Amino acid sequence: MDINKTLAQEFGLRQEQVDNTVALIDDDKTIPFIARYRKELTGSLDDQILRELYDRLMYLRNLEKRKAEITSAITDQEKMTPEIEAAISAAKTLVEVEDIYRPFKPKRRTRAGIARENGLEPLAELIIAQDGSTVPENEVQHFIGEKVPDAQTAIQGAMDIIAEDISDNAEIRKRLRELAVKNGKLTSKASDETAESVYTNYYEYSEPIEKIAHHRILALDRGEKEGFLKVSLELDEASACGLITKRFVTADNACGELVKAAAEDSYKRLIFPSIEREIRSDLSANAAEQAIKVFAANLRQILMQSPLKNSIILGLDPGYRTGCKVAVIDATGKVLDTGIVYCTPGPKTNMEASKRTIKSLIAKHNVTTISIGNGTASRETEAFVADLIKEIPQKVSYMVVSEAGASVYSASKLAAEEFPDYDVSLRSAVSIARRLQDPLAELVKIEPKAIGVGQYQHDMPQNRMNDTLSGVVEDCVNSVGVDLNTASHSLLSYVSGINSSVAKNIVAYREENGRFTDRKQLLKVAKLGKKAYEQCAGFLRVRDGVNPLDNTAVHPESYEAASSLLSECGFTLADISNGGAKGIAEKTEEIGLEKISGSLDIGVPTLSDIIGELSKPGRDLRDELPPPLLRSGDVMEIKDLKPGMELVGTVRNVIDFGAFVDIGVHEDGLVHISQLGNRFIKHPLEAVQVGEIVKVRVLDVDVKKGRISLTMRLDEGSEKKPSQKDRPRKKSADRRPKGADITKIRNSSFRIKQK
Repeated sequence: MDINKTLAQEFGLRQEQVDNTVALIDDDKTIPFIARYRKELTGSLDDQILRELYDRLMYLRNLEKRKAEITSAITDQEKMTPEIEAAISAAKTLVEVEDIYRPFKPKRRTRAGIARENGLEPLAELIIAQDGSTVPENEVQHFIGEKVPDAQTAIQGAMDIIAEDISDNAEIRKRLRELAVKNGKLTSKASDETAESVYTNYYEYSEPIEKIAHHRILALDRGEKEGFLKVSLELDEASACGLITKRFVTADNACGELVKAAAEDSYKRLIFPSIEREIRSDLSANAAEQAIKVFAANLRQILMQSPLKNSIILGLDPGYRTGCKVAVIDATGKVLDTGIVYCTPGPKTNMEASKRTIKSLIAKHNVTTISIGNGTASRETEAFVADLIKEIPQKVSYMVVSEAGASVYSASKLAAEEFPDYDVSLRSAVSIARRLQDPLAELVKIEPKAIGVGQYQHDMPQNRMNDTLSGVVEDCVNSVGVDLNTASHSLLSYVSGINSSVAKNIVAYREENGRFTDRKQLLKVAKLGKKAYEQCAGFLRVRDGVNPLDNTAVHPESYEAASSLLSECGFTLADISNGGAKGIAEKTEEIGLEKISGSLDIGVPTLSDIIGELSKPGRDLRDELPPPLLRSGDVMEIKDLKPGMELVGTVRNVIDFGAFVDIGVHEDGLVHISQLGNRFIKHPLEAVQVGEIVKVRVLDVDVKKGRISLTMRLDEGSEKKPSQKDRPRKKSADRRPKGADITKIRNSSFRIKQK
């Protein structure tokens, strides 16, 4: 296989793009570096396409490696034929390759193996030939002996050999697999029909494999794992056996009847159980891959949310018995003050004293925003804050933020190193404040899967999910850029070319020698050589340094071109320090990008990037996004909601069947995929993304169960929609299981309820 040619065809790219990209990957260039600084070579492929291409490249290389291993193994057995070699060469998946290898693969001791040891293979060959002149009873006498006591044992052994040979036939397995995928059904039954669980809708359930949604596959898998369900694959046995007999039964005689019986045995005992495992494994793997993709898309959006800059923020980590932990941070994230107030129901509740403490902190530090964690007691804390800000002259807003992963971070070694003098609860309050101030800088300290913007994340293949999510964090960090003089080693470790060890060395160098004034000083950091410098330099910012270009995304390799461009357009480096070369974009347009590109000997994509950086040095891509939705009004409860009410909310999580929106009550509301807009969409991510501010209308409220149904189809009138219990039951692929197969928890992640 010409892997590069295959990639070009699959991705619809020019061969040159693929060849250059693969060469860069093989030269150990990181994806962010390739995406940003090698656009001329890749044709400006973005980081997401590059990662997909990388994954596919690795798969195809593993496929070729496995083909070589199998070819060698079959050749060593002296069983290689031109037909087998051609089949291996033509195989496009690992499954196809393994099917070809199956007959030659060393097996554990089987019934067919024992029959072969007993010398019954010639008898099997006589039967499979189905020669009309051959009578099994007459031939079988030659095979009876010490190990084969009678004719029945001999014939059964020969049939076992035939059954195994049929099972090892790659073509038959492929056709049966295709038949099962096309016509098969996934069914589930209750392990105990009297047991109460969230899987009751799956206690008697069946759906075609071709139609079943990914999130239901994951629910079935978890229900089976927890012991509530028995899941199986159903396929019409007559059709499947007919496919085999049509291929192997060639005569209507005694031998033909034996071959037919062996074929049916092969299907029931060997082929179907194997194919059932394979298909279920594939379904689970595909569902997991889809869930990981959704998780990755959500993670990207939450990391890239607009930061709340130039704000003094007071973070509140709500609690009942232990009180509400408080932390105040300045505009750089430095902790100014900490404390504990008892503003929620509990043994030490003191509302007046709590108000005095918070008011004092607001006045003392000029607090502009309050960040409230959405965990236990968040509703009571929000009500307390809403009342408090009505009583003060300062203009203060608040926002309830996801505290997913805050407890994990606060108890981590990293948090202990960062705040050795604070206990775990106060560290959590600091994290809650900082994740409103700069979500990216704070959330990189937390294991990505703990951020909680997906579904079934704890059921995913952990290595695959960690690799994918780490890639998302890496792309986000590098697309924004990192301040070399303020970044934590956690943030620095995601910068292109920098690992955790080098990141710690950068922080150590900064602490020992003072702030960096020039990017070139990075070369003095231990273990950071020229290759790592090439990868990381463009993503690290040095504010108020010696060279104004160090505060831009212009790579040092392009400094000469950038300086020449400034001169040609009538600007100087000093202009970069004074807010940027205003009007440089218009001047370059007048001269012509192609002409400038030729004179500077750089590509047009790189030139365009340089122009953008020179006009807005130190820009943050996130500043162009909508700011977070801050609140200052009365707190609503779920009982206050009425069908028809129109509200503004923030999308907290996007999953396969819809999106959850924070509308300012304790529970997030669900906008089902069918209510996300007037056009048909295959997935909610086509309509909304995490962090997006949206207008919604209340459709239905179930106060007892804490469920809110919302719609974004605001042009259909405000009349009350029928509740779920009033709607006719149906077996649509998009209908959620009765009782909800997943339960939202306050950190906006989702998990199956435990019994």
